[in-house]
Amino acid sequence: MSTVITNGKGPTGTTRLSGRLRFLGLALAYSLLVLACLWSLGAEGDLSLGRNPLANLAKTLTEFARPSFLDIWFGEARLEYRSDDGALLRVENRQQVEADYLAGLARAAWTTIRIATLGSLLGALLALPLAVLTARNLAAPRALALAAKAALDVMRSIHTLVFGLVLVGIVGLGPTAGILAIGLHSMGTYGKLFAEAIESLDMAAIHAVQSVGASRTQVFFNAVWPSVLPQFVSSHLYIWEFNIRDSTILGIIGAGGLGLLISEATSLFQWGRLATVLLVVIVLVGSFDAMSRRVRRALS
Repeated sequence: MSTVITNGKGPTGTTRLSGRLRFLGLALAYSLLVLACLWSLGAEGDLSLGRNPLANLAKTLTEFARPSFLDIWFGEARLEYRSDDGALLRVENRQQVEADYLAGLARAAWTTIRIATLGSLLGALLALPLAVLTARNLAAPRALALAAKAALDVMRSIHTLVFGLVLVGIVGLGPTAGILAIGLHSMGTYGKLFAEAIESLDMAAIHAVQSVGASRTQVFFNAVWPSVLPQFVSSHLYIWEFNIRDSTILGIIGAGGLGLLISEATSLFQWGRLATVLLVVIVLVGSFDAMSRRVRRALS
């Protein structure tokens, strides 16, 4: 009986040593890349933290610690704005001003939810037929499979923000551009996850349906779809939650929603209002995360 040597001199040991050397080579290349990035930024003077980073940080954190929505209860009922010479410029009720702002914030949050929801659904619907074509175990025609994979790779490689910038120029400002941007980018991610779910199927059920002469459509709806539906729903919930966060950024480029309020607050250095908007984002994402966890747990 022959014995395979695994002490570093046989085939198994050689393979292990080769894998370690490849890992060390990749680690060395990554380290050199990090050092090159740090050196080049330092040489160009782009690693500066500003003149008074600690003072600026303390000032910003102080304003963040008092979100603007607190003015509804603690704001001044009569706040006077005067010029340098003491002339009265205007008077406002901070409580009423902030109440009106929160009403607009609620409308913006609803717009963000609509963008993420419709964009996610659009991406899932566009990705499903492409995922069927790219799944290797379904043996789609090679030309169609390669074209579908290329389309998904392209959609996944282009950021949502880039899609948004292009689409705002095509369809104009508003939620439609955001929905299309979310849908096109999500299509690539959906397609990859859906295809992987199909490829993980037990082929016995598929072969059983094929053996009775079923068409491709019948195979999909009788053997594939019932088995992958729970994974599809789980993937959809995960990407939907991610798109809630992504859609807040799209407002900055004119797609509407919470991103517009974030842009306004940062451009005017209104950190208290930015804190209020970010709290809404956190509550929104946390709520969707809790909901999707419960649904995924029910499906498992």
